[in-house]
Amino acid sequence: MARRRQLRRRRTALAGAVFASVAAAAFLYVAPPWQDDGSALAADREPARPPGTGSPSSSAPVTPEASASPKPSPSQKASKSPEGSRDEESVDPDSVPASGPGVFTVAREGVSSKGGGSRYRVEVEDGIGVDPDSAAEDIAEILADPRGWGKNGSRTFRQVADGPAGLVIRIGTPKTTDRLCGQYGLNTRGEVNCRGGENVMVNLARWQLGSPTFDGPASEYRALIINHEVGHWLGHGHETCPGPGKPAPAMMQQIKGLKGCTSNAWPYDGNGRYLGGPSVP
Repeated sequence: MARRRQLRRRRTALAGAVFASVAAAAFLYVAPPWQDDGSALAADREPARPPGTGSPSSSAPVTPEASASPKPSPSQKASKSPEGSRDEESVDPDSVPASGPGVFTVAREGVSSKGGGSRYRVEVEDGIGVDPDSAAEDIAEILADPRGWGKNGSRTFRQVADGPAGLVIRIGTPKTTDRLCGQYGLNTRGEVNCRGGENVMVNLARWQLGSPTFDGPASEYRALIINHEVGHWLGHGHETCPGPGKPAPAMMQQIKGLKGCTSNAWPYDGNGRYLGGPSVP
């Protein structure tokens, strides 16, 4: 009798251990916390438009040092990765495509059919990992910032998707940027941005990775890209460092070196003072 009770206890203990193991395995399998299911945003597609005419401007040519592939610091972030996602993650330089189809999608979120201001359109090359509407949101925030060219409401900008636009901002791969900027006789060497007529061409590598000479995240460098090229569109020429330790002008070619200045993305400071420097002939 005693031996039967002892065997019964052993079977019960063994069954309990098996049940606990199965329960633990089921707990680990259900809803692992690192899984996340997301979907890309859809956008209407329009064919690429040929660049307009006008006096060109560009950050090219760059110095050999600036031509090296930039290595983003851990703090540098991509605002939209993967395409359509709002998550911010470090961008691997090898993940930035060198070329694309040359077809652009027009951003439609945030457009306004009423109101004044300079009309501008945002277009992003297809299949490059940047959502047009999210990029347009970033650009709108830059153009509306009080440190930007619209200081104190002196100038306003209105995004459009259809009809005429006095300013077109495109984001494209390095090879597409070279091709379109080359129509103005500009050599962007797969590295930099340009402006020709009403067209601003933003190099995807700079948009995603920033610049190796800029002390700040890629999101801040995007502000410098837009402020620099829109500054050319407004008629501003290149400027250089006003003195050691001072903010580099937004119209300075900061990718070529800071010359003793500190990195800066904005034409004005928080008090409305213009952060300029000597003109470059």
